[in-house]
Amino acid sequence: MERESFKSRLGFLLVSAGCAIGIGNVWRFPFVVGQNGGGIFVLLYLLMLVVMGLPVLTMELAVGRASRKSAVLAYKALEKPKSKWHIHGWFALVGCYLLMMYYTTVSGWMLNYFFKFATGTFTAGMDAAKSAQVFSDMLADPMEMGLWMVITVVAGVLVCSIGVRKGLERVSKVMMSALFILIIVLAIHSFTLSGAKEGLRFYLVPNLENVKSVGLGKVIAAAMNQSFFTLSLGIAAMEIFGSYMSKDNTLLGEGASICALDTFVAIAAGLIIFPACFSYGVEVTSGPSLIFVTLPNVFVNMTGGRLWGTLFFLFMTFASFSTVIAVIENIMSTCMDTFGWSRKKAALINGVLILILSVPCVLGYNLWSGFHPIGGRDILDSEDFLVSNILLPLGSLVYLLFCVTRWGWGFKNYQAEANLGKGPMVASWMKWVFLCVLPIMILAIFIIGLIG
Repeated sequence: MERESFKSRLGFLLVSAGCAIGIGNVWRFPFVVGQNGGGIFVLLYLLMLVVMGLPVLTMELAVGRASRKSAVLAYKALEKPKSKWHIHGWFALVGCYLLMMYYTTVSGWMLNYFFKFATGTFTAGMDAAKSAQVFSDMLADPMEMGLWMVITVVAGVLVCSIGVRKGLERVSKVMMSALFILIIVLAIHSFTLSGAKEGLRFYLVPNLENVKSVGLGKVIAAAMNQSFFTLSLGIAAMEIFGSYMSKDNTLLGEGASICALDTFVAIAAGLIIFPACFSYGVEVTSGPSLIFVTLPNVFVNMTGGRLWGTLFFLFMTFASFSTVIAVIENIMSTCMDTFGWSRKKAALINGVLILILSVPCVLGYNLWSGFHPIGGRDILDSEDFLVSNILLPLGSLVYLLFCVTRWGWGFKNYQAEANLGKGPMVASWMKWVFLCVLPIMILAIFIIGLIG
């Protein structure tokens, strides 16, 4: 059967960017920027994105485009006889399942809050305690969380069951276009608030004193960490889109476009959040508390807050759901390639499987709240730890070594594939940066992630 492909370059870029753009762009990036010297951190982040994130991204895409297969069979197609690189393909598949085990629940939270704001659950003048109570009540109710998780999974599987062009690409084009429009509208509105100048100054103006207090080494480490994790590399989430893309453009250029779109959303999120929080005297935090406690408290006290809250959570729904459908497509494609399943069969089996696997995360905040599998972390944080701190960095290291060492695919083969088409080329001198510098940087991120 002929390999499916994207209809257009725009479709590829928006689907790939949709996979990279997620909740981390919003609930982590602005906070990290503010805590690590504002504009100085942004510059370091961009540098690390170019030095580390972009090369590994091109490697994942190269493996996919050269093989025209999903992770397991991609390695088998490119590796030397009797090599075992393809074993990583199975770990990548496990990583995708693990990601869906908690990401579908979080995406459901976004959709739930969109409906809560749209239907008036949050009313003008609510105090911080009442806004926080809405979130607490949701976490305590397994039926409510389960319902929105199920809606998310079913919707994601249905989109992917239609096919790459008619399902994944078409839906992603609409969602991502709407996402970019929404984030621009929300940012412009934030600029009109009374505390906008102070918020933007804190966010983007270089703050040497802040850097000194944190320590330059820690700021650099934070920039490395953010630039690496923002692209979701290492579990073949990007590799699958390489298998669907054309050879009209070089991978360095396409990768740079994906990085640019991802970075735009991350920076724009801060342009929304900091002016709003400074206008209402609310401290910027990170994680779920920022999205589901801090910002709702801001919106309910804002003129037209119901509208702006609804639009914000619609934006967050698109950002999270784009990742959901991208990862589900990877899972389904791997099953189709490896086991010879039809798309409909892959959709049905994996839909049921992801639903079952997502239940522990739903119960982790209520019925199973006392269960802390890894280092005192709850179920969601434990699942995220396995993906973010182990599978992503180690998986990225495998892709790197596979593409640049003679024991794997080899640098020349990777370079030839990456340089097909129009656009910037991977130069030969880059091999030594990839071979000598990048492994150390990735291992550093891995170690930092383990020790906390």
